[in-house]
Amino acid sequence: MISLGIFIFTLSLVIKKPKGIQIGYSASIGAIITVLAGFTTFVDFLNVVSIVWNATLTFVSVVIIALVFDEAGVFEYLATKILNYSGGSGKRLFILVILVGSFISAFFANDGTALVLTPVIVALLYRIGLDKKAIFAYIMAVGFIADSASIPFLVSNLVNIIAATYFGIDFFPYMEVMIVPDLVSIIASLLFLLIYFRKSIPVKIPKKVEFKNEDIKDPVIFKLFFPVIISLVVLYSVGGIYNIPVSIVAMPAAVFMLLLARKNRKIDYVKPVKEAPWQIILFSLGMYIVVYALATNGMVFYMAKAVGYFQSFPFGMNFVMTGFLFAFTASIMNNLPSVLLGDLTLQHLHISGIILLTNAIGNDIGPKFTPIGSLATLVWLYMLDRKAKIKINTIEYMKLGLIVGIPVLFITLMTLYVESIIVL
Repeated sequence: MISLGIFIFTLSLVIKKPKGIQIGYSASIGAIITVLAGFTTFVDFLNVVSIVWNATLTFVSVVIIALVFDEAGVFEYLATKILNYSGGSGKRLFILVILVGSFISAFFANDGTALVLTPVIVALLYRIGLDKKAIFAYIMAVGFIADSASIPFLVSNLVNIIAATYFGIDFFPYMEVMIVPDLVSIIASLLFLLIYFRKSIPVKIPKKVEFKNEDIKDPVIFKLFFPVIISLVVLYSVGGIYNIPVSIVAMPAAVFMLLLARKNRKIDYVKPVKEAPWQIILFSLGMYIVVYALATNGMVFYMAKAVGYFQSFPFGMNFVMTGFLFAFTASIMNNLPSVLLGDLTLQHLHISGIILLTNAIGNDIGPKFTPIGSLATLVWLYMLDRKAKIKINTIEYMKLGLIVGIPVLFITLMTLYVESIIVL
């Protein structure tokens, strides 16, 4: 199948980055080949744009907001606070790091955690003199929770927006269902990570690290952290009632934060714009054109056969097997193309109800199985290598992802199934 060959070629460009080609350009090359080969029409292109525009613009806007708060010193303050609240206990610090990571992923997306929290935590751990084995445990926990806690809101993960809005599920109805599975995912992740790293987490750590007032670069923006979060959640919910896309809320919020930073002139307001994941726009559009061609040339038929077969399974196994299929596709092809395949598969089968959200959960947690599963992971690995000189071995990554990720995904999907019974 030529369309499959084009997809594999495009994905290899994204992962290997030959001659430093950025992911957006790699996906665009694949899209151009797909169009020239005649697998995509102009109508297909318009369909892809209609699917990705809201999700992509929301994602970039939310990350910009997170980067502005990071410049103001918010996340360094939070990291210092959790270290001081740990009271000298390595285990307590581990738990607090995971909880803060969950909070940031929920409101600023999984890439927000990868881009913002990881370097702050790494710098803090080096500062207090932990050994490499202990640092590895903490940063792996941050990397894992970035995805496994990115379930509760549409804006928590790019795939949530695409999985939900494709079927007309707005912010509040989505949140209403997914809050509980997210909490279960966080608790399960925490427990399994504690067990997995029980020998690596230090018993004692320094009790206190000083945070100076001058570390708060912009006091005005610093104080707006929680008001902005609350305002965004309220506006997302109200916007959903009136069918207003979440990007229409997120984009003005990002512009407001940048203008405020420019007005105050306390922080570098250009840096968040430069560091924002602009390549994700080209990546989403290009990769989705490639995947759309793959889907319409037979892939959806085979996936629909499997998902249709799963629907006869009893005791929630239909939820579990469907979610694991989407998780598996995410782990081998990245969760952005995978979630579109999931949408097209579920639409092909005319499936409705809460089970549709197995696509979101599978593509949120499934990427932990392999290093190529999500863009957040690729960004996280690249940043660790470049900024902290920490290389994560693929086998080590997959070992953690499979041992911890599989039970977390199973428990989370079963929680969604139980919710479907209660709702019905």
